[in-house]
Amino acid sequence: MNKRSASGIYIALGSNLPFDNKSPAEILNAAILRLAKIGVISVEKSGLWESPAWPDPSAPAYVNAVIRVETSLSPRELLAVLQQVETEFGRVRAERYASRTLDLDIVDYDGLILDEDGLILPHPRLQDRAFVLLPLRDIAPEWVPPRGRTPLADLIERLGRNLVEACKPLPSHL
Repeated sequence: MNKRSASGIYIALGSNLPFDNKSPAEILNAAILRLAKIGVISVEKSGLWESPAWPDPSAPAYVNAVIRVETSLSPRELLAVLQQVETEFGRVRAERYASRTLDLDIVDYDGLILDEDGLILPHPRLQDRAFVLLPLRDIAPEWVPPRGRTPLADLIERLGRNLVEACKPLPSHL
């Protein structure tokens, strides 16, 4: 890994609903194992973080993490695999920002800048998401997004204290 840019393929994971008798934290771990069986191997894992549900803070809080993976899949193939795994874990895409059993997003694909139908890299809203940036900092503190080139520490600082403090590290790890 290039220490200056912390390049790699990063995937954000989130869950705020149980599935198949598994808690959200257990779902994230099971999803990582499932991804490994289909060629998306986790080589680094952040700690678990809790973040309030948005836009409805009365919904259950999310459990979030970020992993760095190795895979031979193209970005489009990886997206298809992530969506397949979400479906296997009971994800229903009925309403945007609704609670979900599993959410898997490509944060960065080795610095690739891409804007295609249904696939934008790096993730277009990551700079607004403490629940992605804080776990990403766990494993890639030197990461710099390919668009904008603003260091991760500066992106976190720009979020503002309330957004950052709303996300809490959980004592358990993946």
